[in-house]
Amino acid sequence: MPRTPDLPARHFSGSDGAMLAYRELGEGRPLVLIHGFFSTAYVNWIRYGTAQTLVDAGFRVIMPDLRAHGDSDRSHHPQRYPRDVLSDDAFALIAHLGLTDYDLGGYSLGARTTVRMLVRGAQPGRAVVAGMGLAGITEVDKRNEFYRGVFDGLGTHERGSAEWRSEAFLRTNDGDPVALRLVLETSVGATEAELAEIATPTLVVMGADDHGLGSGAELADAMPLARFVEVPGNHMSAVTDRALGESIRDFLTR
Repeated sequence: MPRTPDLPARHFSGSDGAMLAYRELGEGRPLVLIHGFFSTAYVNWIRYGTAQTLVDAGFRVIMPDLRAHGDSDRSHHPQRYPRDVLSDDAFALIAHLGLTDYDLGGYSLGARTTVRMLVRGAQPGRAVVAGMGLAGITEVDKRNEFYRGVFDGLGTHERGSAEWRSEAFLRTNDGDPVALRLVLETSVGATEAELAEIATPTLVVMGADDHGLGSGAELADAMPLARFVEVPGNHMSAVTDRALGESIRDFLTR
């Protein structure tokens, strides 16, 4: 499994006892950040400086590796992948750390997981939903069809296609296709009625050229205390731009 240089993994037990990894940087107000599909805590938050930007602003940044990703459990047993298990795992991390006053956020699949936690009763001070639009929350099965196609065609995708780029990202991060396909099917979204009940101040932030998961502005409009910010990039490149970390910092510190 991949290791993050100079920042060793810590571990906690997931909702079913699975051994899951997380990393921390900084001191101050706790901020739990959840990475996206095929990625890791290191790739999403550390490699391009987002975590450091938030550490410099006074946050203790806590970054789990999702089940089937990074240094976390990669079981091939379907019983390890019930619906909503990713939000169950994030609740387990919060309990493990004894967090009662914290902020919460995620990118892409991590953003969907954040929304699920809010719907299920999580009460962070503020939330960040990044790289995710309304359709990616309300039409989960339809949006996951793209990734099913990636898995079905591994090794055969046309060079340069969106599927080929996704497979390349999976391989670059030492992804396990069997475990990742299982975790994909755990996804649960939310209805617009559920979104309307979320009472947490929330930042929805999305790349200007990120269109595969619906509209970020529409997602913000569906949540009563949300605001939308656009940053440069598409779904893959927005996480590499310093504007992402700066927008999260500005929202959490204003």
